[in-house]
Amino acid sequence: MLSEFPVIIELPVQWGDQDALGHVNNVVFFRWWESSRVAWCEEAGLIRRRAESLLPASIGSVLASMQCDFRRQLVYPDRIRIGARAGRIGNSSLRIEHRLVSESLGAIAAEAVSTIVMFDFAAQQPVRVPDELRQAIQQLEGDRPIDGL
Repeated sequence: MLSEFPVIIELPVQWGDQDALGHVNNVVFFRWWESSRVAWCEEAGLIRRRAESLLPASIGSVLASMQCDFRRQLVYPDRIRIGARAGRIGNSSLRIEHRLVSESLGAIAAEAVSTIVMFDFAAQQPVRVPDELRQAIQQLEGDRPIDGL
């Protein structure tokens, strides 16, 4: 279920992730998506120590949009695996696709899409996704075709 995702993280479902209805609260999924997105960004070279960064000091990324489709309820105890991959590379934006698989259910529990925008914080405006980052993303993603690359 995650074979086409180059970055996969694994997390436990914790007792405190559940709400009064006895299942994992929807807000928790967005924390998990953030962890997945950060792991993908680290692997792609978007987030690194300044000395190793592919980007100038004033250039970074901002989350512009997040969308989630819930498929199944999750409950404690469980372990989840979340895959992240590039979905589309635009002029100044990157779409990252996420898939969450429940170990106890053996099924996809949710899917999401994050859109991040490359941003020049000094100029306070979006900037083009640098060619160096595009190349690093292609290397991370391998032979899988990516819209915009």
